[in-house]
Parts: sequence; structure tokens; C-alpha cells
Amino acid sequence: QVRLVESGGGLVQPGGSLRLSCAASGFISNIYTMGWYRQAPGTQRSLVATITSGGSINYLDSVKGRFTVSRDKNAVYLQMNSLKPEDTAVYYCYGVQGRSTYWGQGTQVTVSS
Repeated sequence: QVRLVESGGGLVQPGGSLRLSCAASGFISNIYTMGWYRQAPGTQRSLVATITSGGSINYLDSVKGRFTVSRDKNAVYLQMNSLKPEDTAVYYCYGVQGRSTYWGQGTQVTVSS
């Protein structure tokens, strides 16, 4: 079993930055893909960024050039710059281990003046 715990959300003004962290604990070997989804009110959860253990990275088109995903052995991070009001959402980290997908509890990011 893998447990994922996010931190780093909050309220920020447009143009500002936040860094989200997601710490993994438990049986954390062979977590191949980690990343971030987000869900705004009334919308479906959408993929924001992924990173594999081999370093392959993908981003949602609307965040390219503004967000950067990274990881180390036990955690995944999302550096968010030039934030826009439309980035407001609950952000969830996830990890894929074999056939299992694990999720964090979510952290709220609000971009507003």
C-alpha cells in the first residue's frame, strides 16, 4: 500500500507562484509514473503533468512553459509560475505502481486578486 500526502496549496494572486509537494510513504518501490491532476468545481478531473521513473515528462497544453514537474525517490513536485485564475482547482497527486493507482487527498489552489 502506498500513501500520498500533498502540501503547498493556498491562495495566490495572478502572476504568482506556488510549489506543490507530494510525499509517498509505505511500499514505495517501483512507482513508475507520478504526477498531478486537477479538478475545478463542475468539471472533470484533468491531467496536469506526469513524470516517469525514467524521466519522461508530459504536460497539459495550457500549463506548458509555466509549470514544472519533478520527482525524487519518495516525492513528486509541481512548481507553478505565472499562475492564472483558470488554474484554480483542487490538485491531486497520483502514483502508478504495477496495476494500482494511488491518490493523494488533494490540495486547494486558488488564484485570485
